[in-house]
Amino acid sequence: MDERLEVTRADLTSPLALALIGELDVELLFIYPEEGATHFRLDADDVSESRGAFVVATLADAPIGCGAVRLLDTETAEIKRMYVKPSRRGRGVARRILDELETHARRLGARRIVLETGERQPDALALYGGAGFVGIPRFGEYVDSPLSVCMEKQL
Repeated sequence: MDERLEVTRADLTSPLALALIGELDVELLFIYPEEGATHFRLDADDVSESRGAFVVATLADAPIGCGAVRLLDTETAEIKRMYVKPSRRGRGVARRILDELETHARRLGARRIVLETGERQPDALALYGGAGFVGIPRFGEYVDSPLSVCMEKQL
């Protein structure tokens, strides 16, 4: 992994964040064109200092990825909006983002972290499995989403 890689908190509503999230949305809509198969909701309040975090990964000051964590309750946090530009994948960037999000979840008092990804995303499934996440029943807004794969990790 390049030493110039930085993962820092960012404003979810900034042009930089919106550009990365836009790229993620386009990719997910291509992978999951079915009606109702994507779950894009994340509000700025969800990642406020007291409730979560949105982070951006930069390499030599160029944005290459992002991710978010938000509290669902006093002990559970959820990973959202994980993305790394395709040209930068396979180099440990996603793992660095995930590690940073886990740090934020612990800071918020979470003892458990959950996430949703899709069955058509083998790289994401491998990343989360390698980071210690295990499969759980679909939860929350994903309960009726047959393409969703939900996972958790105890912190």
